[in-house]
Amino acid sequence: MAMFDETIPNLGNYLTVGEAAETLGVSKATLRNWDKAGKLKPHRHPLNGYRLYCRKELDGLLKEIEQI
Repeated sequence: MAMFDETIPNLGNYLTVGEAAETLGVSKATLRNWDKAGKLKPHRHPLNGYRLYCRKELDGLLKEIEQI
């Protein structure tokens, strides 16, 4: 019997709300507002339900912002 569910993503590839806000240079409140507006799609931690952001998605967003 496996100890870990293979559907749980590698959490090292995800950032918390605070980490993502710092990476993007915005406040946590701004990040949450972007979630509500549909600008970002957070994933949920499989055990506690907290919002998590994929590093690759944030990197893509940063590249888009830099091109503006």
